[in-house]
Order: sequence, then C-alpha cells, then structure tokens
Amino acid sequence: MTPLWTAGEAEAATGGRATRDWSAAGVSIDSRSLGPGDLFVALAGPNFDGHDFVADALAKGAAAAVVARRPPGVAEAAPLLVVGNTMTALEALGRASRRRSAAQLIGVTGSVGKTGTKEALKRALERQGAAFASAGSLNNQWGVPLSLARMPRETQWGIFEMGMNHPGEIEALSHLVCPDVAVITTVEPAHLGQFSSVEAIADAKAEIFAGMEPRGAAVLNRDNAHFARLAAAARAHGITRILGFGAHPEATVRLIDSHLYATASAVTASVMGEIVDYCIAVPGQHWVMNSLAVLGAVKAARGDVGAAAAAMSSLRPLDGRGRRHKIAAGDGTAELIDESYNASPASMRAALAVLGAAIPGKGARRIAVLGDMLELGDEARRLHAELAQPIIAEGVALVFTVGPNMRALYDALPKRLRGAHAASAAEMVEILARRLRPGDVVTVKGSHGSRMTEVVQRLLAGQSAPVPIKG
Repeated sequence: MTPLWTAGEAEAATGGRATRDWSAAGVSIDSRSLGPGDLFVALAGPNFDGHDFVADALAKGAAAAVVARRPPGVAEAAPLLVVGNTMTALEALGRASRRRSAAQLIGVTGSVGKTGTKEALKRALERQGAAFASAGSLNNQWGVPLSLARMPRETQWGIFEMGMNHPGEIEALSHLVCPDVAVITTVEPAHLGQFSSVEAIADAKAEIFAGMEPRGAAVLNRDNAHFARLAAAARAHGITRILGFGAHPEATVRLIDSHLYATASAVTASVMGEIVDYCIAVPGQHWVMNSLAVLGAVKAARGDVGAAAAAMSSLRPLDGRGRRHKIAAGDGTAELIDESYNASPASMRAALAVLGAAIPGKGARRIAVLGDMLELGDEARRLHAELAQPIIAEGVALVFTVGPNMRALYDALPKRLRGAHAASAAEMVEILARRLRPGDVVTVKGSHGSRMTEVVQRLLAGQSAPVPIKG
C-alpha cells in the first residue's frame, strides 16, 4: 500500500528535518485516538502541549512525530520531523496534500446542516468512486488542515466542512482547501453574539469563495433571504457558475414535490432539468433541503446525480443529530430522539418539526427537553421565547427547559405545556425520569455548552448517577 506520507515528502512540504526515514499511513493530533502508523503532530494549545505526549504516541506505534523540539524522554534515534512551528507544519502538510491531489474538492459551510450535508455528500459520492470527507466536525483551524493532510492520494472527491465563530475564519480555511465547489446550506441567526447582524453572518459564510478559482461553482440556498447577497459575493470572486437549490421557481435544483413522514421523506426534484425521485431515510423538511444541496454539489463536481439521489435512501442519523433510541419509561419504553449535539433557532425549529411528525403511543405524548441556545447575544431571550409558537404548532404536549435563556421560553409557554425548568442538565434528569410514560416521544436538544448530552447519556443508561461527559 502506498503510504500517505513519507519522510521525504513531509520534509519537502514543511521545510523540516527528518531524523531518520519513515512512512506514515495517517495523521493524528491526539495521542489518545492515534492509530499504529499515524504521523503524530505535537500541537501546542492554550491548555496543553502535544510535545508532552510524543513519547506516548511513539509507544502506541506512531510512525513518527512532528515536533518543534525533541521532548524529554524521547530517544535520539526516534523517528521525528523537526520543524519551526508544528501548527504551521500541519497547515503545510494540508496544502501539499491539496496540491498533489487531482480530486474535486467540495467545501461545505452554513449556519445549520453542515455536518449532515457533508456526510450525505460522502454517501452520495463514495459509491461512484474514491470519496473522502473530514471526520466528525473537524471544521476549524486545526480540523481542516488535519483533514486535508489525511486525504488519501487516490481521492476523486473530497468533502470538507468549514465552520466559524468570528469573521475571517472561513477565509483562512478556504485558502487551505481551495474548493472547486462551495456549498452554503443556509444563513440563520447562529453565533449572532459575535456578529452585528445576520447580514454580517452571510458575509462571513461567503468567505468560502476566497480560495476558489473562477471556474468553480457555488451551491446556494435559493429560498434563503440572503441568496442574492451570497451570489453577488461569489461573482465578486469571479465565480459565475451558481446553482441555487430550493422550492423557488428559479432554483437550478428545484423541489417539485415532497411528502414528509415520521421517519423518512419522499422527494421529487429537478436538477437542471433532470427529474429525480428519491427517498431520504431521515425525516424532516431540513433534510429535504440538505438533499437538494447534495444533488447540486454532485452535479457541479461532475458526479452522477441519479446515483447520488438513490444514495439518500441509505442515510442514517448521526449521534446527537437525530439518532433514535428506546429508553425505559415506567413499566415500558419511550422513544428518545437525540438532537443534543448543538442548537440554533433554525435547528430548534427543524427538530420540533420532526418531533411533530413523530407518532406517540396511545395516550402518550410528544415531549421536548430543551437547553439554552448559546452565542445569540442581546437577542437571546427573544429568540428563545419565540420557540413557543412552533412548539404549539407541532403538537408538543410538554416542555422541559434548562438554563437561564430557556427560562424565557418556559415563561412564554401556556401553563398546560410547562413540564419543569431547571438550572442545569444534571438537575433536569432527576425531574424528567419521573415524568416519562410508556409510548412518549422525547426530543432532547441544546447547544453543546448547555450539556444536554448529559441528559441523553443518563436516559440511555437508565441511572441516576452522573455519567462523565468529555469536553
């Protein structure tokens, strides 16, 4: 098997010095998850220094380590790549991987739906050739160059998620990835606390065009209020191939019809005049929109649209993003929909719509357990309180809220819908476990910092003792 990196290639990419010959099959920045044959990059962060874990990484079978200095306890003969700065070296490996690749690279960003769209693109393209996608949510200044450095040589399609909290972040990532196709799923008031307006968020998402060549393509949500702004930004970078997706009559990838069911959706769409009928094996209107973005990106990247549409029937929800579980409830079971990974006003509404389509058992209820949405700035309490309307519209019978901002929602709800409010996720579990009935359908959602994952883990464990949460 051809190695991912040889010592000579890594030296050429980074300007570093290899202490001996080696070859690596992968790249890692975490000694805990490192696999045998990986190249370990010893990054230095505000709370850790990867150099402290080099010896452990080598003991676990790392092919070599990228270091700025020889760490104590590491033998003279150890396989190292000595560089001036390990973060700069990781970025250099990413750039070198991009330069040597003949793959079509697709960059994905947006206020919501990035990871789901990225995973759906991988599923759509991996049956057509060698497809690679960034793992999990590796979408920041460490995750994107790491993902690029991991991209196999034979990749035909590479899919990279790009996230941000502040202006300028996506521009830097775009110059690393240099995508051939850029997907912006939507623009919504997420991270509003870091921006002056939603228009400023749109401008930050449009930074994805900065690293693109004019021959590239932009795949944009035609139904979003900021479509014209994003399209203008693409054209300002010389990009004229713009594919709009949505129900809008002028959409290039146009939704003709859809039927939403409790656990799936049936869709008919037109992709530049090609009619495709397909099933999405995950529920919700937001997934219908994600699928249209996928078809647009596949078309722009010269893939087979029909095969991509067919692949939507094999999608599976990710942990924390709609995965369903059976949990103990009284003398029976309830259904748990785990949406605990993160939250914004738009993703909250999407999750509530999925809950509204769910079918509880006889005499059972739809229950929402909602934690604070973070980074919403001065608009936080208003945006939380406004969730009362979709909760009522979707037939949710009982709402449990967690955190100071969710108190605004709790107070805005009719009294018949108020389950309980708690200051913390740990406190909520004790309340919730006593209130569930057999046949209930329960959605748990909140921003990562509200720790709603703790609620999910405790419900899955069926225990009252806390389950340790990493991060």
